[in-house]
Amino acid sequence: MTHGLTVLVVGSGGREHALALALSADPQVTKLYVAPGNPGTAAIATNVEVDILDGPAVAALAREVAADLVVVGPEAPLVAGVADAVRAAGIACFGPSAQAARIEGSKAFAKDVMTAAGVPTARARVCDSADQVAAALAEFGPPYVVKDDGLAAGKGVVVTADRDTALAHAAGCGRVVVEEFLDGPEVSLFGITDGTTVLAMQPAQDFKRVGDGDTGPNTGGMGAYTPLPWAPVDLVEEVTRTVLQPTVDELARRGTPFAGLLYAGLALTGRGVRVIEFNARFGDPETQPLLARLATPFAGLLLAAASGSLAHHPPLQWRSESAVGVVLAAENYPGPPVTGGVISGLDVAGSDGRLVVQAGTAFDPAGRIVSSGGRVLTVVGLGADLHRARTAAYAGIERIDLAGSFYRRDIAERAAAGAVAVAELGA
Repeated sequence: MTHGLTVLVVGSGGREHALALALSADPQVTKLYVAPGNPGTAAIATNVEVDILDGPAVAALAREVAADLVVVGPEAPLVAGVADAVRAAGIACFGPSAQAARIEGSKAFAKDVMTAAGVPTARARVCDSADQVAAALAEFGPPYVVKDDGLAAGKGVVVTADRDTALAHAAGCGRVVVEEFLDGPEVSLFGITDGTTVLAMQPAQDFKRVGDGDTGPNTGGMGAYTPLPWAPVDLVEEVTRTVLQPTVDELARRGTPFAGLLYAGLALTGRGVRVIEFNARFGDPETQPLLARLATPFAGLLLAAASGSLAHHPPLQWRSESAVGVVLAAENYPGPPVTGGVISGLDVAGSDGRLVVQAGTAFDPAGRIVSSGGRVLTVVGLGADLHRARTAAYAGIERIDLAGSFYRRDIAERAAAGAVAVAELGA
């Protein structure tokens, strides 16, 4: 009998708590560490301190805890080369190299890869000056889409009908990518890959705007749900064939194979599927409901991707239920959040089969759980359909008390009511 796995998760947000929950449920995992973690991960794993941007420090920690697998959660350490340092230490790591992570770290690089791979995406211009931005805005017209070329924690994109707002955003970014606006509903589809083989997860949809009815500024995400009953039945197969696999193949051709989680943000337009963006890691908040439904043992899946043996891994298995995640945000988010408020009601919110996935939380000196960021936590509800999953999620989040906090009340509402329309793809 082989020994159990020791796994180290790097990061401290909601994504990392969700990863830790899924790993802790895998009977193959006997020791689980999260660095630096949060109060949520402390309940299921051992939290350890480390500078997550310091590759040698993360590699040294992995050696110290005798990790069989390191899972790097956030994008910043991936772009900084932390996965490279861990692999150089001879430890399996789920997460792309710094060179491959440029697929998220640079919007211009991502566009170049997509062009070379023949991946369908929006027409775009890379702009280094105000004159170039103005010309691109005139070329594509409103609504204007302006993206910071670099990492921006999910807040580097402005979509607006106001030209002055678009110009102002570009002026504050340096290099930007200006794109044509893509119509149609947006979908997130994750592909787990070892650099050659791709296993696609089920699609999810997240909600970027801060307010009900998709109003207000963009955020890192206010909630998500899966599966998508309105999506084309062959969506996963089509996106794997036309987006995920060609991108993985192109990165391998360039000598920078991508081993980890390739996140495709998609628009289902009247002209077919188009890529909005790529990320180099699990998306937040889509990961929370997705992993709540994943029945495949998680550690073995990530280890197969990290060790190059994904071609021999069985197809992914999913629970039949729907899952809806609703984010509780701190007062003033997505502006500078009010932090330090005591959070109560976590236990009852996490009862009756619900999950409470902590993100922006910390312990205060008295040992109480307090808010420490903009997106504080996500409550995930499961149900036989989206309506029941929504009911469960909202029944949980209503039990949580944090002064000044708020949440959207329409996560998955239109999908549960059968009101999401998809353009005729390929028309």
